[in-house]
Amino acid sequence: MVEKIITLENVSLVEFLGPDNQNIRQLAAAFPGSKIVSRGNEIKIQGQTAVISRINEILSALLEHYHQYGQITDKTVSQYLSSAEEEHDEARLAASPDVILFGSKGGVIKAKTANQQRLVDAVLRHDLVFALGPAGTGKTYISVALAVRALKNKEVKKIIISRPVVEAGESLGFLPGDMKEKVDPYLRPIYDALEDMLPPEKLKLYLENKTIEIAPLAYMRGRTLNNAFVLLDEAQNTTPSQLKMFLTRMGPYAKVMVNGDRSQIDLPTKQKSGLIQALDILRDVKEIGFVEMSVEDVVRHRLVKQIVLAYDKFDVATQQEEANQANRPVRAAQPYRRPGGPGSADLDPAKHPDARREDDGTQALPVNHEQ
Repeated sequence: MVEKIITLENVSLVEFLGPDNQNIRQLAAAFPGSKIVSRGNEIKIQGQTAVISRINEILSALLEHYHQYGQITDKTVSQYLSSAEEEHDEARLAASPDVILFGSKGGVIKAKTANQQRLVDAVLRHDLVFALGPAGTGKTYISVALAVRALKNKEVKKIIISRPVVEAGESLGFLPGDMKEKVDPYLRPIYDALEDMLPPEKLKLYLENKTIEIAPLAYMRGRTLNNAFVLLDEAQNTTPSQLKMFLTRMGPYAKVMVNGDRSQIDLPTKQKSGLIQALDILRDVKEIGFVEMSVEDVVRHRLVKQIVLAYDKFDVATQQEEANQANRPVRAAQPYRRPGGPGSADLDPAKHPDARREDDGTQALPVNHEQ
């Protein structure tokens, strides 16, 4: 336990310490492992060396604020505590390259599987990345964490997160409220992730000043998304024209991620998914990153992995039965790989499982399109 004494000079103790020393009490509450005591014009700090150093930095900043503005309020203390925490997080990030972010409650957010790490690496290397995979593989969570990290590191000025407003197999009717209240239920997973990564006050401020913008896909038309980290979630539910519109919004200083699950398409049966078409069209563009997640990357409850496997098995059996009735073979589903990439030496681009060609009698049936 180390002790440090700070002497306050040319300072009104009532203005600086607050009524009943509330400012110092607030500071002490933020560092429960230390002890901060105010006696007269002295502040005594006891604790670990690293913690004392952080408290000293905050007190020095508060003193500068006092000499400039003449008073310190509890709100002022909160703001400096928040700024100090962000700087501390950035220092910890620099010291821990495998950590994406430190959450709002101090938890570590990092890749938990090899494919999640490939996704992180792909975003570092490419300005446009497609992340594909089943439910529970962390596509949305990792993407939001990468966006928040880019904002904290001042690599971008804002975060824009969007998704198509498509009902998942049921009609919700006419929802009450204004436009925000109508679309917020569809965007709830995004809010949940952000709440894990940012303090409530900071998140509220970012949403109010549009530093973080969450909007339905239809709001993207006509915009140029520049100097921003842009995420399109649930891209399998976009139409071809919608996804083309979104991709062409990309400005010169933007990072764009497109997430989707080809097994959960909620579009009408005869409507083609824009994500499936985009994979066909863009697969040869080398500057675009593609990361395929698998059932092994599921990080939710252990039963989720078994559920995904069971549904995949059912889909294969259903396709086989339909193919037998139509008297044509079924091509086994395979993960997306860029031609010429690892494991694709003998992979003909024309044989991509999602390729759309004129039916030659061997075309694969669509996978898991919900009725």
